[in-house]
Amino acid sequence: MEAVILILALLFFAFIGLGAFVTVKAVGAAKRGVERTVTQARRTVEETTLRAKSLGQVGVAGELAQLRLSLRTSMRATQDALRAGVAEDSGLAESLALFERLSVHGHELDDELKRLEREPDRSTVAARLPELRERTERIVHSAESLRWAARDRAQKFADDDLDVLSSQIDMEAGALRHWTESPAPGSSPGRSWSEDGAGQSAPPAADAGAAAPAGSGAGAGAGAGAGAGGAEREAEPEPPAITARDPRQEHYPWQKAPRPEATN
Repeated sequence: MEAVILILALLFFAFIGLGAFVTVKAVGAAKRGVERTVTQARRTVEETTLRAKSLGQVGVAGELAQLRLSLRTSMRATQDALRAGVAEDSGLAESLALFERLSVHGHELDDELKRLEREPDRSTVAARLPELRERTERIVHSAESLRWAARDRAQKFADDDLDVLSSQIDMEAGALRHWTESPAPGSSPGRSWSEDGAGQSAPPAADAGAAAPAGSGAGAGAGAGAGAGGAEREAEPEPPAITARDPRQEHYPWQKAPRPEATN
C-alpha cells in the first residue's frame, strides 16, 4: 500500500513539474512574440516618421532624416537576405558574420544621427553633414555589396541546378523516344507505333528474303531424300496384295459336294 501511495505521489509531482515547464515555455514564447510585435510596430512608426520628415522638412532636419532612412532600409534588407540565405547555404555564414560587424558601425551612426536631430545648434550639424553623408554611403554600399553578392550566389546555384535538370530531362526524353528501333537478333519483334491497328508486326524484308533460300534448300533436300527412298523400295519385293476371298469358294458343312461333270 505504501508503494502505491509513493508511486501516486511521484506521478503527481511529475505532472506538476511538466505543467510548470510547459507553462514557462508558453509564457516565454508569448513574451517573445509580444516583444517582436512591439519592436516591429516601433520600427514601423519610426520609419514612417523619418519618411515624413525627409519629405516634409527641408534643411538639416530633412537631410538627417533622409540619411537615417536610407541607412536603416539598406541594413534591414541585407540582414533579412543573409539570414534567409544562410539557412539553405552554409557558405553565407562568413558573410553574415561580416554583416554583424558592419551592423555595429551602422547602429553607432544611426544613434549619432538620432542625437543630431535634437541638436539645437544647426550650424554645427550642417558642418558635419558631409562627413555623416560619406559614412552613411560607405556603410550602405558595403551592405548592398553583401546583399547582391548573396543574391547572385543563390541565382547562380539555381541556374546550375536548372541546367543539370534540363540535361537529365533531355536524356530521359531521348530514351523514351526509342520505340521505333529494330529488335535485337534472336528476340521476338515487339509491337511499335508504326504498325497497323491490328497490332500485328510484319517481318522485315531482309528476314523474308533470307527465309526463302532456306526453304528452297530444305525442299531440295527433301526431294533428294524421297528419290533415294523410292529406289530402295523398288529393289525390295512387293508384298502380296490383300484381296477379298471369293464367296463361291467358301464351303460349309450343310452344302452338298459338287457333282463331277460327265466326260465323253
